[in-house]
Amino acid sequence: MIRSFNGKTPKIHPTAFVSEFAYVVGDVEIGEYCNIWPGTIIRANNHKITLSRYVNIQDRCVIHSDSDAYYGDHVVLGHGVTCHGKTVGAFTLIGNQAVINGEAIIGEHSVVASGSVVLERAEIPAKSFVIGIPPNQEIRPANERQQGMAERTAEGYARNGQMFKAEGMADPDIEKFYI
Repeated sequence: MIRSFNGKTPKIHPTAFVSEFAYVVGDVEIGEYCNIWPGTIIRANNHKITLSRYVNIQDRCVIHSDSDAYYGDHVVLGHGVTCHGKTVGAFTLIGNQAVINGEAIIGEHSVVASGSVVLERAEIPAKSFVIGIPPNQEIRPANERQQGMAERTAEGYARNGQMFKAEGMADPDIEKFYI
């Protein structure tokens, strides 16, 4: 379901796929070849949320922010991610069930491992690999394979999203929100 709120209407690129079972509300902008899968909630009631190009938001994610939020090109949020972050840099992968707390900034080409937690207002440098939960969390440089994971995953899911869209599984009102 795609809904306006408080005078703000989502803007969705015509190539994007938004599942008929996702909920997108408020000041949200969804870019080219993004895909939003079932059970996901993107709620921008007070601040704008921008998804750049090829952003992949997998099943059961929750995105909300206490400030304007930006997701760069080829960002991937795995199944069940909760993200209240301010910025997720381009070519970044957030693993299944990870939690990114308010105002956090994740640098580009980074990976946050499944189940990890990034604390409020944390700043994760570019090309980082984040594992675990503070205080025992480890942040180390991401290797080349890890840095390439988001791009490969995002492009594969973009193709999947186009197939689901072609089969009529996009939100039935999506065309009203095309930019």
